[in-house]
Amino acid sequence: MAALDYTGRTVLVTGGTKGIGRVIAETFGKAGADIVVCARNEPPQPTPGLFVRTDVRDPASCRALVDTTLDHFGRLDVLINNAGGSPDADAATVSPRFFEKIVALNLLAPFYVSQAAYDVMKNRGGSIVNIGSVSATDPQPGTAAYSAAKAGLLTLTKALALEWGPSVRVNHITAGLIRTEADRYTEQTASLIPAGRLAEPADIANACLYLGSDLASYVNGADLAVHGGGEIPARYVMNP
Repeated sequence: MAALDYTGRTVLVTGGTKGIGRVIAETFGKAGADIVVCARNEPPQPTPGLFVRTDVRDPASCRALVDTTLDHFGRLDVLINNAGGSPDADAATVSPRFFEKIVALNLLAPFYVSQAAYDVMKNRGGSIVNIGSVSATDPQPGTAAYSAAKAGLLTLTKALALEWGPSVRVNHITAGLIRTEADRYTEQTASLIPAGRLAEPADIANACLYLGSDLASYVNGADLAVHGGGEIPARYVMNP
């Protein structure tokens, strides 16, 4: 994937200051793209490309983010909706405010940024990639809000692909367990994955690189599974 040339193209990565988002931004940068990253707070270290402080849960802030991208680079070719996540929470006791905030970050925010990006991309073409999760179809305890939002993101991707094609392609990546600097997974967890390991952030970044490129010019409304085959069902682990 590193051979793909993004010279002259501009890529916006939400949540691109750390973790998976940072690796995605760095990967596009190495391929020659002009990079814009955003987060709610100023990062403690330099970021790949241009940093724009943005609350992606706020539509006006998302519009300002896209406007700033145009002011600096004059175009927007690829949007990676990476910002998201949630701490575990018991559905029986979680507050309505918590639930609303998780849905806003993981479902509403990608729509707000995508809508602003579409206004720029619709006349010259572009690619939007939504970073989803296996939780959308295989939720775990403690993830009710997150799983519901990610399920919505998957369906939103397909709906936008129908409405915005052919000028703007909208695709989805179903990400599995990923090893990051905040890694809390063990090697025992990795043994439950058919691929035999956790994903590395580069696995997600390379998938984004493909979906944003001309190699994927006929890929629209797709869900690309980057999860190593999912997880081996417990009944097979307990009764090999």
